[in-house]
Amino acid sequence: MTNTALPDPDRPTPARVLLRGGTIHSPEEPFATAMLVEDGAVAWLGSDSAADVAHADSVDEIVELRGALVTPAFVDAHVHLTSTGLAVAGLDLHDTPSLTAALDRIAAFAATVPAGETVIGQGWDESRWPERRAPSLAELDRAVGGRPAYLSRADVHSALASSALIAAVPDVRGAVGFDESGQLRQQAHHLVRKAAFSMLSPTVRGELQAAALRRAAELGIGALHECGGPDIGGEADFLQVLASGLAGIGPEVFGYWGEFGGAEKAAFLGAVGAGGDLFLDGAIGSHTACLAHAYADKDTLGAAYASAEEVAAHVVECTQAGMQAGFHAIGDAAMSALLDGFDAAAAKVGRDALYRIGHRVEHAEMIPDGGIQRLLDFGIVASVQPAFDAAWGGPDGMYVERLGAQRAQAMNPFAALQKAGVPLAFGSDAPVTPLDPWGTVRAAAFHQTPEHRISVRAAFAAHTRGGWRALGAAATATGVLRVGEPATFAVWDVAPQDVVVQAADERLSAWSTDPRSGVPGLPDLTPGRPLPTAARTVVRGRTVFDSGRLAEG
Repeated sequence: MTNTALPDPDRPTPARVLLRGGTIHSPEEPFATAMLVEDGAVAWLGSDSAADVAHADSVDEIVELRGALVTPAFVDAHVHLTSTGLAVAGLDLHDTPSLTAALDRIAAFAATVPAGETVIGQGWDESRWPERRAPSLAELDRAVGGRPAYLSRADVHSALASSALIAAVPDVRGAVGFDESGQLRQQAHHLVRKAAFSMLSPTVRGELQAAALRRAAELGIGALHECGGPDIGGEADFLQVLASGLAGIGPEVFGYWGEFGGAEKAAFLGAVGAGGDLFLDGAIGSHTACLAHAYADKDTLGAAYASAEEVAAHVVECTQAGMQAGFHAIGDAAMSALLDGFDAAAAKVGRDALYRIGHRVEHAEMIPDGGIQRLLDFGIVASVQPAFDAAWGGPDGMYVERLGAQRAQAMNPFAALQKAGVPLAFGSDAPVTPLDPWGTVRAAAFHQTPEHRISVRAAFAAHTRGGWRALGAAATATGVLRVGEPATFAVWDVAPQDVVVQAADERLSAWSTDPRSGVPGLPDLTPGRPLPTAARTVVRGRTVFDSGRLAEG
């Protein structure tokens, strides 16, 4: 979709808007077909006939839904906005089918970059290519024409750096994770990433952030959790992301700043928490997730970036400051370090104090025995990414290659987390996987390991209400359409007959309840069916995306 469909952020927002003739997804008013929005909040829910009698003559705008579905807007609980903009508007290698195709795309993009400027892109994944290898340094240098270049792997925990970029970062050769091949991990990766992003001008960063926000709005996303930090984009980028979120062109943006001992700085920068991608380890695809037992395809345990003692100190600092802590943990050894750190923190400030704050863990893909109960005991929110399983799970996926079938099958146990009562919040980790909220809900409901599936309703709740709950005290909404709540919602082109109640059990993949029961339905997400598309996205009463379809006919 083009930006011509996007509304002007300077256009005045109508004070009173009536939507009627559709299906309103509201557990509190399950039979509602109409909704009144007044001054940015939901003011009334009910039937079309009641709306016509009570409100039709006193509104500034009437929106005829023509059977469309209205739901709370999605919350993506883990994004990197500038990097997502690079994927949306720049060099994206996610869908390249081979090494040769990737090099061709890199060369074509580099040809558009002025000599001496930096080529930045992301998304390559050698595990999906027939060549089964990353580009060599010589191949990369030829493709970018000698320019500085930073190309992050799909998981953004390793990257290719060209000779010109390596030469511009004098300390990188002595850093942990440096390799003469130009494929860099750990500290070396962080150094070149920081250097590459510092070469982006504020103007370019702003354009990338705007592109990402507009794309999110097109997908029915009403709020984003930005996960920033010194090794991700730096302070200037983080501040500009927060400013972009206030520009009114897309979703609200809530920022997390990931730096040990950084609670005071996080507050100073305007972050809602001192966490997000505060790395305890790396990623499985880059062999840097920290494991209790070696990888199946490489003799390494991965990388441990922090100890349980460091986790404890950070949790204590944040708890005493009344601020959320949060950590990136993917491997089972990293999760053990996190949980041991919370044990130590609880001994100092008390378990109840931790529980009241509601600290976070990002990813939580590999959970050691007993770990789910410990997450629950500490009140930790699990901010997870179902698209990871869709991308790399299954019997032939990258996880099996890296870990072996037994460990891979235990990954991303959403059903066990939900059953235990661990709060779930869904996100994309964009650009690691694309912004795709309905695809995320489908990935959780049709997890490639059936025992980990949850219902579409539970997955939708994790991607709406769960995202607001994950903000803790910073939450300004609940993610439910009810009177008094912010009018943050999306209108979907879904026919009424395609709104059903879906179970996680494959034997009951799509079944409709008796309409008299009042169970709110959702689009049929059975694999193979097209995903819903947004006709309009509204954030606190302001339209941030409009396809124009509601005004047709």
